[in-house]
Formats: sequence, structure tokens, C-alpha cells
Amino acid sequence: MSIKNNQINYLEFKAKNLEEIKTFYSKSFDWVFTDYGTTYIAFSKSGLEGGFEKTEDEIVNGVLVVLYHQNLEEIKNKIMKFGGEISQDIFSFPGGKRFHFIDPSGNELAVWVDVEE
Repeated sequence: MSIKNNQINYLEFKAKNLEEIKTFYSKSFDWVFTDYGTTYIAFSKSGLEGGFEKTEDEIVNGVLVVLYHQNLEEIKNKIMKFGGEISQDIFSFPGGKRFHFIDPSGNELAVWVDVEE
């Protein structure tokens, strides 16, 4: 399956204890995990890939929906033009770059790209 612009591509959850959450989902649902340091684990074999980010903060909205787009600047400008707010500007992470935005209802989502041209 190829990655397509503007489609939900990844779900990112928050977790207090990564080992505990990894055990729960691997034993309960047979998800497979990949560790990325001490603060992030990615999962697969779940129908849609995603990850868990370690946090000490209270978890209020524990999931981040991540969309894909080949051109972050283009989609960022479009989001702002139509009423979205950028909550975290473009940053690099292992595997690509992304930014976070708030939609007009207050939901936070992200957009990522694997290779920026």
C-alpha cells in the first residue's frame, strides 16, 4: 500500500509506562513493537500503524491522529488559510518531519512526511 496525501496514516498515543503498555497490547492483541529510545515505541500489525510516546503529564486526549502529505509547507499554509492554527511548527524526528495543528473545533492533529524535498 502506498502512502497517499491527506489520508490518516498513523495514530500516536500517550503512555505513562511504555513497558506496561507494550506488554498489554502485544499480549492482548498480538501487536508488534519497535523501540525508539526510552521515550517512544512504534506498533504494527494493528490495522493502522502508530506509536506510544512516554509522558509524565496527565493524559487528557491520549491519541494524536497523524496525516501524511508530501509537501509540509504547502499543506501547512492551506491549514492556516482555512482556519487552522499551527501548535508545533515543522520539526525533524527519526523517520521524517512533521508539524502539529489545531482544527477549528480545537482538535490537535499532525501532518508528516518521510522525505522532504
